[in-house]
Amino acid sequence: MKLVLLVIAAILLLLAVLLCAAWIHTLLVPRKTADYVPHPDEKRALEYAQKLSRMVACDTTSHQGMHDREKFLGFQKLLAEMFPLVHEKLEKTEIDGNLLFYWEGKKHNRPIVLMSHQDVVPAEGDWIHPPFAGDIADGKVWGRGASDTKCSVMGFFQAVEELLSEGFSPEQDVWLSSSCTEEWAGDGCPKLVDELKRRGVHPYLVCDEGGGIITDPIGGIKGNFAMVGVFEKGKADVKFTATGRGGHASAPSKGSPIARLAAFENDVETHNPFRVKMLPEVTAMFRTLGPYAGFGLRYLFENLWLFKGLLTHVMPSISAQGAAMLRTTIAFTMQSGSDAVNVIPQEASVSANLRFIPHQGMEESLALIQKRAEKYGLTMSVMHKNDYTRPIDIHGEAFRMFQGVISETFDGMTGIPYVMTGATDARCYQEICDNVVRFAPVIYGPEQMKGMHGINENIAYNCLPGCVDFYKNLIRAQ
Repeated sequence: MKLVLLVIAAILLLLAVLLCAAWIHTLLVPRKTADYVPHPDEKRALEYAQKLSRMVACDTTSHQGMHDREKFLGFQKLLAEMFPLVHEKLEKTEIDGNLLFYWEGKKHNRPIVLMSHQDVVPAEGDWIHPPFAGDIADGKVWGRGASDTKCSVMGFFQAVEELLSEGFSPEQDVWLSSSCTEEWAGDGCPKLVDELKRRGVHPYLVCDEGGGIITDPIGGIKGNFAMVGVFEKGKADVKFTATGRGGHASAPSKGSPIARLAAFENDVETHNPFRVKMLPEVTAMFRTLGPYAGFGLRYLFENLWLFKGLLTHVMPSISAQGAAMLRTTIAFTMQSGSDAVNVIPQEASVSANLRFIPHQGMEESLALIQKRAEKYGLTMSVMHKNDYTRPIDIHGEAFRMFQGVISETFDGMTGIPYVMTGATDARCYQEICDNVVRFAPVIYGPEQMKGMHGINENIAYNCLPGCVDFYKNLIRAQ
């Protein structure tokens, strides 16, 4: 008994020492503040806002499975008018409304691709400013596509236009890429990649949308931070189906199709089958953000050697976004059954969207959820699937260069790696490029995040000069 007590006392003493060491380490780490705010020349900012406004006013809404080349050719006429030097000096390739521009450099061994899409999602609901008016008001450009992502398209076209006007010649080849089917994961970007493959182009770096300068990225951490998406989770759309004898609702039997589906959904949500793990990229994100947090959060982030396991297991319970960076997720989204209230269906189904994490990829995740479905007598069919993308080496030369451009452009701001839980066209470039990053060099505050794919989409136009400068600096950095 004494030995047991001694062991317990030793463990408690060791824990106290470790907690004290972590406390001292936290106190010794200098507290940082994220104080970056844009202070552009108002005339220049308004000039860019007016260009973006005209782009927003050109309706480029895309719909699942529909190709409307003429709509995008109309948008491209506007681009030609606003960026004449780009269209005069660069080689243009148009493929079914998708665009490639080639700017030949002095060397050809490390080409870069700057990309963002032309198309936008439908605009529904009641807007403060009409979604395709391109209104400029309250320091913002309003309308569908203002932040997702015609701001980036304007940014890199304007950057090249200005560099050409200065007589600049790039050290390496530069490609501008813009698809018109990104919003429904269509075949636009794959066609552009196929064209580059045909030409034997293997980009050194690809920069697409996905991250950005995010305001208050985590609760308790205030300010603007450059969050750089370093890989995308995979995704699948699946359908689970339950069958039964059906019948009249006046004489129900147990185990009906809808009841089994409901039990399955509840089981998955209350006993998640997917394993949590903190990937190196997520660890790097927390460590980089740590000095900007209040003491409590800083105590955890600055001492991941002690608290990593705790954070990994607690995060899914306190943050949906945090959970999405730590494991495969599943969201049940569509359900169907009987067409009448008093009829028990012979067949019912529920559809779900899965997002795969690298430590438990597509095949393993699908196998796990299928096994759980079979427990309830359900069949599973996969309507669409693709695995996660390969991450960029966050300690490699390309990522360090990219961080340097962010720091140069945005007053010493650090580029912070994070996991993209959504999907972009960038995944198509993974086949031909090892260094694919997802970063739109504009500021996304809570209002802008809410407006993307929602109502009242807008972008504060004071961040547009920084957007243009970022692309200019990235081109110069080669």
